[in-house]
Amino acid sequence: MFSSRALTSAARIAAPRTPIAARVVATRAYAAAAAPSTGAANKPPVALFGIDGTYASALYTAAAKTNALDSAAKSLDSLAAVFKKDAKLATILTAPTLSVSDKQQIVAELQKHLGQDKDGIIKNLLDTLAQNNRLGALEGVVDKFGQLMSAYRGEVELKVTSAAPLDNRTLSRLESSVSKSAYVSQGQKLKVVSKVNPDIRGGLIVEIGDRTIDLSVSAKMAKMNKLLKDTL
Repeated sequence: MFSSRALTSAARIAAPRTPIAARVVATRAYAAAAAPSTGAANKPPVALFGIDGTYASALYTAAAKTNALDSAAKSLDSLAAVFKKDAKLATILTAPTLSVSDKQQIVAELQKHLGQDKDGIIKNLLDTLAQNNRLGALEGVVDKFGQLMSAYRGEVELKVTSAAPLDNRTLSRLESSVSKSAYVSQGQKLKVVSKVNPDIRGGLIVEIGDRTIDLSVSAKMAKMNKLLKDTL
């Protein structure tokens, strides 16, 4: 379950300082199911950093130990769809005024979208984030876990960010072009992730591997503004 040693380690690293009594309660809730030390087969395929990366890595390890990687991935894909559909959700999760009752209600609502949550791993993730005041990191955890699963499956992730949703034909053309490029090795699969960010105003931002191609209107405007400032 997500209450394994990997989770305990993630909580220690990522959680903000809380009163001793609260930390004791959180520790007791998960110590009972502590698992043996992690084998190499259960370790995340790539190293991730940051709070969201820490939780995503702990989740991967916990899911791998119980052969629940695919189940966890499907549940998080469902949560990703919720974030995509409800633009206000991320803001709500980061609100500093959320009470314990608020967090419980949010977790209960999110659980409705999990589908088959094997061994309650994602439920435990949500509970842990809520207890450690880290619900605001959930969207990042979902994204980072997706990266881990892509590496596990031998996929190369192609992120395409646009100001408005792209149609399937446009995405297919992008996928076809990139799949023939040097960024995709033989035997690798291309995974296209489409995101919408109105702030880029137009154009596209294409990310694959460690390379970013910024063709957005906002980037062009920024370059133009800098050129004008340097000239004047």
